[in-house]
Amino acid sequence: MSTSLTNINEEVENLEPFYLIWFGNSINNDIQQQLRAIINYLLIFDDEEQCLNYIYSLSKGDRIILIVTEKFGEHFVPQIVHLRQIVSIYIYCNSKKNNEQWIKKYKKIKRVIIGRDELIQRIQTDYNQRQNHKLDETLSYEIFNTKNVDNKFLSTGMNDHFIHIQILIDCLINMESLSNDKNELMNLCKQQYKNNSYELNIIEEFEREYLSEKSLWWYTRHSFLYRLLNKAIRIQNIDLLLLFRFFIRDIRRQLNLSKSSNSIHVYRAQLMSKEEIELLTKFTGEFISINSFLSTNSNREQTRSSLMSFIPSDDIEKVIFEININHRVDDIKTFSNITSYSYFPGKEEILFMMGSIFRLIHIDRDRDGIWNIQLMLCANKKHQLQSFIQQKKHELDIIETDLLSVGFILEDMGNLDGAEKYYHRLLNQLSKDHEDTARCYHALGEISQKRGGYDSSIVWYNKALQYDTKTDDSNLALSYNSIGVVYTKKGDYSLALESYTKALELWKKVFHEDHPNIAMCYNNMGIIYQEEGKYSDALEFYHKAWNIREKYLSTEHSSLGQSHACIGNVHYQLKHYDLALEHYSSSYDILKKSLLPNHPDIAMILRNMGLVHRDKKNFQQALYYMKKAATMYRHLYPSTHHDLIQIEQIIQRISSKS
Repeated sequence: MSTSLTNINEEVENLEPFYLIWFGNSINNDIQQQLRAIINYLLIFDDEEQCLNYIYSLSKGDRIILIVTEKFGEHFVPQIVHLRQIVSIYIYCNSKKNNEQWIKKYKKIKRVIIGRDELIQRIQTDYNQRQNHKLDETLSYEIFNTKNVDNKFLSTGMNDHFIHIQILIDCLINMESLSNDKNELMNLCKQQYKNNSYELNIIEEFEREYLSEKSLWWYTRHSFLYRLLNKAIRIQNIDLLLLFRFFIRDIRRQLNLSKSSNSIHVYRAQLMSKEEIELLTKFTGEFISINSFLSTNSNREQTRSSLMSFIPSDDIEKVIFEININHRVDDIKTFSNITSYSYFPGKEEILFMMGSIFRLIHIDRDRDGIWNIQLMLCANKKHQLQSFIQQKKHELDIIETDLLSVGFILEDMGNLDGAEKYYHRLLNQLSKDHEDTARCYHALGEISQKRGGYDSSIVWYNKALQYDTKTDDSNLALSYNSIGVVYTKKGDYSLALESYTKALELWKKVFHEDHPNIAMCYNNMGIIYQEEGKYSDALEFYHKAWNIREKYLSTEHSSLGQSHACIGNVHYQLKHYDLALEHYSSSYDILKKSLLPNHPDIAMILRNMGLVHRDKKNFQQALYYMKKAATMYRHLYPSTHHDLIQIEQIIQRISSKS
């Protein structure tokens, strides 16, 4: 058999969650067009290996309706039926009788079909049902872990990711859209649905007739808008989400105009994997953020009834989310009964704004095997997450919600390529004398530095310096400070001190003698002296930084924890073990209050405390701190990471002595 793949979309990336895959004998163009009118993204395979590889390449959040011709079904289906992304299978054949026995083993096989018309009709019915109930669409959410427990689900940076997504959503909601966003979105959609006349007609209708006061009408319609927006949120397609800014803002405006203020209970039916249920159960009592818009209704029995119509497969569970909203709580994320605004006015729907944060109250399973998950909508400013969100915004220097802010978030998430792209895009939009031009150059210097390209980093910082001279001395000082950091990493301590000295003089001119920025510069100079073995000078500058920070920052600010850690490091090198422990202990007390759980700086302090106890020959105490640090490192890093390998080796050596 020849190896061939036909993508009717001419290799355009699928921006929708659903895929329609045909495996087996070829089909004529007429059937292809009818199928594409139901699900736009149609792929046709006649090679088994190629089809398998493609299906396995898709994520668990994607959804596949699969058509297999009779010749290949019995051998092919067992290889893919267990995958989460496979939701429905149809066997297209000449004889139902030949397939009656083997298909009974697989719940995902919906039907054996002989006629073309029946095939089209059944797939249309199946797909419509999934769109109406939204049961099988992926629920995009993040969990914030306050328990700090060791479990197999806690991925690297789980809490950081939660905070990043919240800030990113805030940017999307509040960032002004560009005048050309709608036109760019339409052009992209026309390319996505090329040769799909049904969807192109809807796109043209939207282009002609869209009004902001009709945003909810368009959102609730079964069309490209809902499908593209929700997948873009799930996979964090920032380019597409930026084009959707006008639409997201219009939806928020409509929700605000009709926002509910009553205490209510609403429900959401969902199909979820056993793994997801286990994850949610593990984190009962924690915060959960629903990243997308969340559709619910107030009729529990109707919600339950929609679940009963589905026959889940072995790895899928039926779930009802019950959400409680207390009307006495102010400043909650907007939600509204949008029934009167909907494309389907007879269908009740209460819609929550994207990024709503809930408390995961309770999870249990009833006699019918349905999981009941209770959520409580949280006020925006009354849960402790807001302090973490505001702290992260301050760390990232997010002043306004603009493209620069999006770049800062992506950079902090480790997506350096994405961040770099937005910095360059913003540079192309800005006039040469715009104040953000220097910030873009400085940000590009940060990207180069993080990649280890120290020479190119200095080039970018020097470009920023040229523009900083046109703005203010504070920005100029920041660029000199960053250049000093790069020279420190290069081991060129003389040039590093020279840059720090320039930064210090400029900041003193702006802020006089005391300011957190001056403290940062003193701290950096202390690092230089420590690296050079000039410990008395290092302590002098670390204490200068600490004195300023103690005066101007709160007692729980992370920078104070950093000062204590640096002072502790010098005392450790001088073998002043009791003084080192005193400062490490102070640092730990501050950092565990000011940073996210499992932050690497907290792990480092615990490790250092372990080293002090090791050198004091307090081996049991050393093991206690080392094991706590190692637990955090396992959450943060893969097993091959240098810091994790090193600490496990230290633990082994200490264990042999204790």
